[in-house]
Amino acid sequence: MNKKLFTHQYPHFQKGRILKSEMLENLRDYPRDLWDFHFHRYSDGIIAGVEVQVKGDKLVISKGVVKYNGRIYMLHSDYELDYLHSEKESFLKIRFAEEENDLDFTLFTAEILLEDAAESRKNELELARFKLKAGARLRAEPMDFSDFATEFNTLNFLHCPYAGFQKSTYHPMILHQFARELLTYKPSHPYDIAFALECLNQERVQREAIEFYIRNRLELGEQLFSHSQIHYYLSRILLEVKNSGRKIGNAPSRQRMIVD
Repeated sequence: MNKKLFTHQYPHFQKGRILKSEMLENLRDYPRDLWDFHFHRYSDGIIAGVEVQVKGDKLVISKGVVKYNGRIYMLHSDYELDYLHSEKESFLKIRFAEEENDLDFTLFTAEILLEDAAESRKNELELARFKLKAGARLRAEPMDFSDFATEFNTLNFLHCPYAGFQKSTYHPMILHQFARELLTYKPSHPYDIAFALECLNQERVQREAIEFYIRNRLELGEQLFSHSQIHYYLSRILLEVKNSGRKIGNAPSRQRMIVD
């Protein structure tokens, strides 16, 4: 039986009803207006936290905040979930339930689940996906930027939506890795430098900025990109810079030989 973990709850204040302490505590502990004012123009997706890690044979989802259908949901403590070795693609999701009503509250809940269903339903938000071979260990932290698209034994975050201004944006962990690798080399293109610093300096980079960078950097013309296409084109840019730039670091020093 799946436990309902995420909640969206508010009290009903009606004439003739007894004012209960938990109704006031709900207002005290949940500054709803502040969240709604700040994120009211943001898309559905992760707002903060809800990071996925691997500990042994368990997936650990950290506490955090997500937005779905205009509502803010909070996960107040970390949650652990068992995973199995299977060469089928598994999907880690949040599934949002219909509202529940009683005399005192309207309650919206969501649960975390792991299943093989390939397509997310309208009431679901994907956190990660993976294929795990028998006997292999699942990794949550890719070794480099290209490893984010590795098919087996690595958590794939490419399709996880982060809440962005009016439309969802890309996972900041992926953009941070791209920027760190890009700046390991000496990029000469002004777009590369500006975008890399934006990725490192901001909590999240809006999708419009990501698509503008890719289109203009690669001269692709006006078009939109899927999450997989964003990773593909960013990989192209990274490879181009690595092949043409000079790596920063402890490169072997050159020696001159004088022949008499």
